[in-house]
Formats: sequence, C-alpha cells, structure tokens
Amino acid sequence: MASETISGQTSGISQLVSSPLTASAIFLVVTINPGDASRDTVLSLCADVSALLRSVGFRALDGALSCIMGFGSNAWDRLFGSPRPAELHPFREFRSGPRHAVSTPGDLIFHIRAKHMDLCFELATQIMTRLAGAVTTADEVHGFRYFDERDLLGFVDGTENPTGSVASDAVFIGDENPAFGGGSYVIVQKYLHNLDAWNNIPTEAQEKIIGRTKLSDIELDDSVKPTSAHNALNTIEENGREIKILRDNMPFGRPGHGEFGTYFIGYSRSPRTIEQMLENMFIGRPPGNYDRILDFSTAVTGSLFFVPTATFLDSVSPVQSSPATSSEAQSDPTSSSSTETSASTAPSNDGSLGIGSLKGDNCHE
Repeated sequence: MASETISGQTSGISQLVSSPLTASAIFLVVTINPGDASRDTVLSLCADVSALLRSVGFRALDGALSCIMGFGSNAWDRLFGSPRPAELHPFREFRSGPRHAVSTPGDLIFHIRAKHMDLCFELATQIMTRLAGAVTTADEVHGFRYFDERDLLGFVDGTENPTGSVASDAVFIGDENPAFGGGSYVIVQKYLHNLDAWNNIPTEAQEKIIGRTKLSDIELDDSVKPTSAHNALNTIEENGREIKILRDNMPFGRPGHGEFGTYFIGYSRSPRTIEQMLENMFIGRPPGNYDRILDFSTAVTGSLFFVPTATFLDSVSPVQSSPATSSEAQSDPTSSSSTETSASTAPSNDGSLGIGSLKGDNCHE
C-alpha cells in the first residue's frame, strides 16, 4: 500500500539531490498518458530506477552518473493518493506586465547527471524505453558546463550553492513533515536568452543587473548594487538568517536555431522559498522593482515536483491498487492548475516564510 510505503520515509535514504555538480545533464519532463496500463508502467519503473542506474553507471565507474526522479501534484494523486507531501501543488504562476513565470505540464521529472553526456544519454534512453507508450515527453533539455562554471550570459553560475550539512539542511524535509522526511521539492524553469540584446549593453550595466563582477565573480558592494539586482532579489531571509536552496543550473542551446538558454533547477525543503524568489523577480520587491534580467530572458516552462526518498522508490509495488482521489487535494485551493499572481494581488512581502532558518539564493547566479 502507498501509505505503508510512504510512512517508511522517515528513516529512508534520500535520492542524490546534493551530489557534486557534473559536466553534463539531461532534464527530462514527461506527462503520464491516460489509462491504468500507463499508471502501472510508471509504477513498475519506480522500483527499477536504481537498478537501471547501477547497470548503466557500472560501464563507467568514474562517470558520477546519478538520476533524481520527482513527481508532480496530479501524478502523485494518481499514482499514490493519500497521504501526500504537505507542500506539493501545481507550479504557481507569477505575472506582471510582460513578465510571466509560466506553468507548463509535467507529471515526472528525471534529472540525470554525469561527467560525460554518453552516460546521461544511455540512461535516458533506457528510462524512455521502459516508459514507451505510457508517457509523453513535455520537455527535454541537454545541458553542459560552460568553461569555468559560467552561464551563456557570461557570469559564473552557482557561486553561493551550499555544501555539506548546510546543503542537506537546505534541501531535505525534516520534522516539519516527518512522514516525508528525507524528501525534497524541486522547481524547474527553462529560460531563453536574447544574447544579441544582452551583449549590446556595457559590461558594467550587466554587472549591476546580476549583482556580481563578470570577470572575477565578486559580489558587488551594497553601496553600488541596485536593489533590483538578481542576487539581491533572490536573497530570502527569515528571522535575520538567509534561507538557502541548492541549484544545478545548466546552459543549453542550439546555435544553428538561435537558441541560447539556462535551465534553472532548484531544490529546497519547501517550495515557498523559490516561489518567493520568483515573486521578487517577476513582480518585484517592492512591486515594480523587478529583476532586470527578465528584460533579456524569458521563462518558457515551469513545473514543481516532489522528490521522495530512494527507499520509497525502491519499495513501490507495480500492482498496488489505484488510490481514491484525496479529499484533501480536492479541497486544497493550491491543487488547481496554477495560481497567477500579479503586482496587485501579490502576497505580503514581509519576508516571513514560516519555514525555519534556511537561505535562498539566486536562481541563476
């Protein structure tokens, strides 16, 4: 039963959310097709993801291959029912004028990482072979590390990522939702950049938009850094302490098609941290003081997933009965398709998230 499996998460082994950054990644978001057969196929894969990972990874033991599997709100209800992670809901949209953090379809995410793309490619191929006929691909992005950890805008990306125990505290659920302890939430967005427009503004202007120097990657002093700087708006504080998230952003692109972008992926123990960042970016803090990077970058996807423990995935049964629709999910207003926030309806910006003393960092820094 799903409820029995879920209750075991308290002492479960977490997925490799906080493993070191790699040179290659594939971000694969799919939706589950209608029908019981599709559901059964997905459930069957859950218990076998670790075996597929071992089989492919054994072919290159030094390749640092990993795969993180997450579930969207609707998919969780369909696959596992109740109980459900306390803060799992559809991606919340934010809109103000031309700036729009869109919500796009996504039932499952596979975040596949390795030192080399061949390992990522092989594992993604094996996963999709197992899911053939049961899912439809909503988005697929092949990411790469760009020189000295830079994004395609030319700035170092990920400087403020937490490490060690600080990273674990930032991303893994604890006593606030003990039935799902060791799990995490992940939000993904695909941003497309207008590099022609970006490269036509002076480096000094770019640095004030990002909040760091371009060459040396030093954070600008507050005396010269605008309050609209990217890293300023993505600093979230609670009771005087910063709330961290863990990002594994990757550049991607197709020069022949004029496509250049950043795939944002942020893990946290509460989605509210990243949602506050997005509100600050798209609406502004205060409203109107928005992130000027959005004058050059457009979000074209947006999804929220829950990442259960590896222990949970290993114990999923492909023959478990179909769950009844959760009455809690039906009555929860956040379980609608999306929540749109405008400058006139944005929640209070008092900085309080009510989730303890973690720190959020910038989405693309």
